[in-house]
Amino acid sequence: MSFTYADVGATRENAGFCPPGFHPLHVRTRLGEGEELFRRAAEAVLTWEMHRELGVGLDVTADRAAPDVDVTITLAGLIKAPCRVVWTVEDHRRAGWAYGTLPGHPESGEESFVVDRTGDGTVWLTISAFSRPARWYSRAGGPATRGLQHAYARRCGAALRKLCAGYSTE
Repeated sequence: MSFTYADVGATRENAGFCPPGFHPLHVRTRLGEGEELFRRAAEAVLTWEMHRELGVGLDVTADRAAPDVDVTITLAGLIKAPCRVVWTVEDHRRAGWAYGTLPGHPESGEESFVVDRTGDGTVWLTISAFSRPARWYSRAGGPATRGLQHAYARRCGAALRKLCAGYSTE
């Protein structure tokens, strides 16, 4: 299956990128401080643990995020959202990945999940995306659909903060 949008990989270099006709999303959650917290959060993001903590259905073709790994998220037991990982990053200050939508996904676009450690040691989860409705029910939801996307991103931050409790040097 091919991606349902043209700018595949665009979130890698520019987390704020949003092609014309798409809606941007950018949610940043402070997780705490320190190298140990960064490593724990990075592992939880790269191994799908953060997504599993959310309680969504998750079907993946590998135990760890890597380019070309297929991911299908099931929401509310009804809505299937097929995606494919388009890029990953894993270094001493940044770790994460992005997936792009495949046919059958309610939206068209790309979403990245990146943990980074700033120069002062603060650890953040940043979720960036661009999307537009691809199914009738996504279009019908209008602004409510975008509100749900923002709520999902905030829940990811809360879930990762919970998974990393006790790892911060604060």
